[in-house]
Amino acid sequence: MQNLDDLKKSEFRLAGLDEVGRGPLAGPVISGVAYFCGTKKSLLAHLEKLVELKVTDSKKLTTKKRRKIISDIGIDLESLEIGKEIPLKIFNEEISLYLDEASHSEIDQINILQASLTSMARCAHCFADKSDSLMLAFFDGNKIPDQLSSKIKAASLIKGDSKSALIGLASIVAKEFRDFHMEKLAKIYPGYGFEKHAGYPTQQHREAIKSLGVTPIHRKSFKGVKEYL
Repeated sequence: MQNLDDLKKSEFRLAGLDEVGRGPLAGPVISGVAYFCGTKKSLLAHLEKLVELKVTDSKKLTTKKRRKIISDIGIDLESLEIGKEIPLKIFNEEISLYLDEASHSEIDQINILQASLTSMARCAHCFADKSDSLMLAFFDGNKIPDQLSSKIKAASLIKGDSKSALIGLASIVAKEFRDFHMEKLAKIYPGYGFEKHAGYPTQQHREAIKSLGVTPIHRKSFKGVKEYL
């Protein structure tokens, strides 16, 4: 049996996962994972730092506060990419981020719930095989993806973005990345107001669909879009 000192030194792997963008009529779902690999002692120190940075559910924070947190952890929003692992120096590279996208096409093909879960699973698998040790993964919400790696011990956590700093961090980065992405799409598809509502079904957005039609990035299986095809 390991003694306490051994446990403090042994590797511990933990991941917090969340997604943003299930409700919009246009654009992708963006999933994020904040992954920790280190000792339990260093995990506690990093969690304290996340609390100091006021990391919580992204929906409880203003855009200004979310972007300050992103800046404070050393991330340039414009340099963020889908499918790229991002070690955070502020946490001695023991915490890393990764983003995945479920496109509007994938959403239409397999439905919004399955697309969201599949995207989060891809995030989890990014780190699962980095070590032989088990990775504990907390998924925000009440469901976990199917067919996860045997190296992942998964659990769902309702309102996890408020309860887990790692899930909260994942949600903040995913949210701001998606909003920034929709701002860029607004320049390609002017008149819809994507820079204001990020694709959510506001009155402005619904009226734009009615008057301007459906764009290639709209979710054609969604009510509010399919009626205008």
